[in-house]
Amino acid sequence: MEFNQVVRARHSFRGFLPQQVDKETLEAVFETANWAPSNCNVQPWHVHVLSGAACDRMREKMVARASVDTAGNPDFPWQGKFTGDYKSRQICSAVGLWEHQGVTRDDHKKRAWSWMRNFQFFDAPHIAFIFVTDEFPELVRLAGDVGMYSQTLMLAMADAGIGSCPQTSVSCFPDLVREELGIESNFKLLLGLSFGYVDESDNANNLRTERDSLEKTTTFYS
Repeated sequence: MEFNQVVRARHSFRGFLPQQVDKETLEAVFETANWAPSNCNVQPWHVHVLSGAACDRMREKMVARASVDTAGNPDFPWQGKFTGDYKSRQICSAVGLWEHQGVTRDDHKKRAWSWMRNFQFFDAPHIAFIFVTDEFPELVRLAGDVGMYSQTLMLAMADAGIGSCPQTSVSCFPDLVREELGIESNFKLLLGLSFGYVDESDNANNLRTERDSLEKTTTFYS
């Protein structure tokens, strides 16, 4: 695909087939992502990729934990609330997803099911957990680096015909992930990325969110 097509083809998929991506393709997309820019080329991301049985074990443990602990203990707790245009976009996205999943706003049981789909990794056969270490004083700046890495990774996947879904929801349980993977506590979990081949029969994958006009987001000077 042309670059513009890849960017527009990428979106958050929420239904995957059990078929795994082969090792050669996996290594190729992650190698491409490694060329993402970062401040002074420090490349602060640490990525752990789970496939097959390892992914299934993590999925089972994540679901079990999320079923009894709705808040978790994220390394980077969410503070504040969206307001104004940000809130409107958030609501449109959430309601749009529910509509495609057959969820109504007053159906709390089905809404809970929709939320738990996050911890099932939307049935994806792979998940990548992306960490940074706590040795850096400017974690906000590092988040920008990891964002550029994550976008590069998702675009590389899209170019290879692989769907993905970035998930901050799974970062609610970093201790569980560190314990399962044998990772030291100084590694802080920013997000997870579920990925695999898209299940075209899952209506959730038909959701397409819109983008605001340039007039609302971008200012040009001359």
